[in-house]
Amino acid sequence: MITYIFAEVLISVATLVGNLLVVWAVKVNPGLQAATFYLIFSLAMADIAVGAVAIPIAILISLRIRMSFHGCLFCCCLICMLTQGSIIFLTGIAMDRYLRVKMPVRYRTTVSKRRAMMAAVFCCLLSIILGLIPMMGWHNGQRKNVSEDYRVHIYHCDEHGVHCLLQLLCCNPPSLTDHAVPLHLSVFYHQAAAYQHLGQFSSKKYYQKELKLAKSLVLVLLLFTVCWIPLPIINAVSLFCNACYMPPAVLYLFILLSHANSAMNPIVYALRIKKFRVTFWKIWQCYVSGVESTDQSQVHGSTVQSLTAERSEST
Repeated sequence: MITYIFAEVLISVATLVGNLLVVWAVKVNPGLQAATFYLIFSLAMADIAVGAVAIPIAILISLRIRMSFHGCLFCCCLICMLTQGSIIFLTGIAMDRYLRVKMPVRYRTTVSKRRAMMAAVFCCLLSIILGLIPMMGWHNGQRKNVSEDYRVHIYHCDEHGVHCLLQLLCCNPPSLTDHAVPLHLSVFYHQAAAYQHLGQFSSKKYYQKELKLAKSLVLVLLLFTVCWIPLPIINAVSLFCNACYMPPAVLYLFILLSHANSAMNPIVYALRIKKFRVTFWKIWQCYVSGVESTDQSQVHGSTVQSLTAERSEST
């Protein structure tokens, strides 16, 4: 248990630091304020909530502290709501890439910043509704013939069953395939487009950047699949197979893996997306390594100049 708690704390710190850096980068770099990056910003905010709220509550529940039935129910719903938020925002990013494929010419006018914000709000509302379903009555009720500690533990297990059913709706293998197909189509589309524009240097460079962004988002999706698929399967087996025994260490391992996914996305952005990588480095130079304020203005100016150059290349 101590090892589990220590690992959860490390994941929480890494999640908070990495995703706060993503939010900071989107705020200071105008080049990261397009519709797609607004959705990435929203995903980072959801992951921050996972690191700041969901993981501490998961640690609290794992300690089996004494609490009322509805208090335990609310804590479990909160974990469900925040983790589902990350899943739903990732679905929104997949749909954004799908629209980029379906309407390459009209994409910039159709998928505006305002509509991206509206989509982010919709994703928030949907995650809240899904997460609060157990509070609306979808639970096994209080168990009156057992002690308080045991009742909370039993409901925690039941909550995993409810959480499992919700996860099976949002992140089961067929659904993940549906999400992955648009992103893979985006990769192949941009590859074809790049070859079609070989004679135009600016267009070729633009499509190469789009291709790299699409591949990066595919990597985010694949990491999500690897991290999240085991836990719903384990929960489903525990819920529907009473004779099956699942070692607690295995369950905790897969819980850690699902939480670790929230800390992985900033690493992917830094390694795969140049705008994030450059902005992260500028933030480090300005605010961590002690660059003077005059240098900070020069850094911000160079960021804006690079943005202007990129926009001129894409047009």
